[in-house]
Amino acid sequence: MIRRLLRVMGDDAPVLRRLITLTVVCAILQGVAFSLLVPLVQALLEGDFQQLWLWIGVEAAILAGFGILNYRTKMLGLTSSMALTAHLWQRLGDHISKLPLGWFNAEKVGSVSRLTSSGVFSVTGFPTQMLGTLVNAFVTPAVVIVLMFLFEWRLALVALIAAPIVWGAYRGTVAIVDYVDLRTHSANTRTANRIIEFAQTQPILRAFGRVSKGYKLLDEALVAQRKADNSMITWGGAIGDGMFRLTVQGAFTAILLSGIALGVGSSIGATELIALLILATRFVQPLMDGAAAGGGVRTVRNNLNRMDHIFHTKPLSETADAGQATLGDPAVSFEAVRFGYDKREILHDITFTAQARTMTALVGPSGAGKTTITRLVARFWDISSGVVKVAGVDVRDMTAEQLMSQLSFVFQDVYLFSGTIRENVLMARPDATEEELKNAIRLARVDEIANRLAHGLDTQVGEGGSALSGGERQRVSIARAILKDAPIVLLDEATAALDAENEALVQEALHALTTDRTLIVVAHRLQTIAAADQIIFLEQGNIVEWGTHQKLIKADGRYADFWRERSRSLGWRLGSRAKIQE
Repeated sequence: MIRRLLRVMGDDAPVLRRLITLTVVCAILQGVAFSLLVPLVQALLEGDFQQLWLWIGVEAAILAGFGILNYRTKMLGLTSSMALTAHLWQRLGDHISKLPLGWFNAEKVGSVSRLTSSGVFSVTGFPTQMLGTLVNAFVTPAVVIVLMFLFEWRLALVALIAAPIVWGAYRGTVAIVDYVDLRTHSANTRTANRIIEFAQTQPILRAFGRVSKGYKLLDEALVAQRKADNSMITWGGAIGDGMFRLTVQGAFTAILLSGIALGVGSSIGATELIALLILATRFVQPLMDGAAAGGGVRTVRNNLNRMDHIFHTKPLSETADAGQATLGDPAVSFEAVRFGYDKREILHDITFTAQARTMTALVGPSGAGKTTITRLVARFWDISSGVVKVAGVDVRDMTAEQLMSQLSFVFQDVYLFSGTIRENVLMARPDATEEELKNAIRLARVDEIANRLAHGLDTQVGEGGSALSGGERQRVSIARAILKDAPIVLLDEATAALDAENEALVQEALHALTTDRTLIVVAHRLQTIAAADQIIFLEQGNIVEWGTHQKLIKADGRYADFWRERSRSLGWRLGSRAKIQE
């Protein structure tokens, strides 16, 4: 584990090395100080004050050196902890920022959130809270055993025999804590995810009267967490820690009985026996302290394992020449693209080109792969084979910044960050002028929202935009895209669930956004589909048909069937019960 921490600290690794060295020296001095209690106590009990003052002076010198080194160790521990915190957050942040956007599902977000908070603090607490205790638990007793051979080899031999037994008990305790910690971490992560889900789905839960009766998934997660926490207390605390302490006390009892046997047999004197038994108590104390640190050390190791799992997740790769290619017209092309999740292929040999400043509509039944195509343009994932090009350049030959500069997004799931309307729009381009901001807000019809609110653009939107309606969130999202002014727009139309007024306003905003831009739209509205320069009909991950609306209607294939079905559904009306009965 120390080697892993040294790797994480990088250039600051020498600080941790010095800390470990000083901690070991302090533990050795502590063991020597404990051992010298034997001649000191003997001189005291025998009334040899000349020897007594000599040993008191030696002890004082050793303790003074220990105090100075211990202070230096504490300061180095704080320095190491702060350096470790900075390196872990930076390394995790740098790596997570390079992971595919599709990697961030709800479960992973909860796990990463827990790991980057309590997990990081658990690891960075090791230099200040656990390292010294752990080193003392092994180095100090070892020094005591070695020096005990100078005073009474038979008691030292008993302690030496007990050492591997105590070590075995320690390993058993660590194994128990390891198992329970894994269960507890999983339970805590599930609970965190369910709490977030519970908060975000309040409108739905209340609509169906599920709040007063509880939320089954959250209830189950809380019960599982309580059981896991109880297991940690029972197994990790009572059983694991108790087993180790019982073994240590057994070792001490063996040394005590051996000493009494030697004293009864007159093999050693009474004063020497008393001094040696005092030393035996000092042999036991660091071991007892180590029992408490053992579980914490295993928790640190488990968190490092979880971090390594993230670090070993393959990030989006960039070629050596990434960002060097000259971008052409804002076209998008797929060339024999295949893609799948978890070895299950979703898209099969997709080939098409969305020419610059044209509209390409992606149409087809749910699950056909329409949204996946828009995500691949933005490189949420890397494809299995083929090529995705934006502005004539393979997306793998572009830096993330270069690719994102070409794209604007308006998806169904609009997320606004906690803050004001103004701050959410300016996220697209923080250096935008006030005139540019006002223009984007006007074109997206966000001014209509601001005029109705007491604080205008400085109104707080709430977490995820919860203070605004769905249509209002969409318009803020569109304003953000307009302000970014990217040449390619990826649009997942989301007006089906809006009322007529909001739908009209959103459509006006979309018209302002898509003017003179390359548009790839997952189309739901018939008007949008018919107006497209190119329609691609997808089914089960394959392009079944493509062409203009008129061409596909004349072909009378799957698209024509889809069109007729949607047209009929728009003609449905709800009549009165009397008319239905007639």
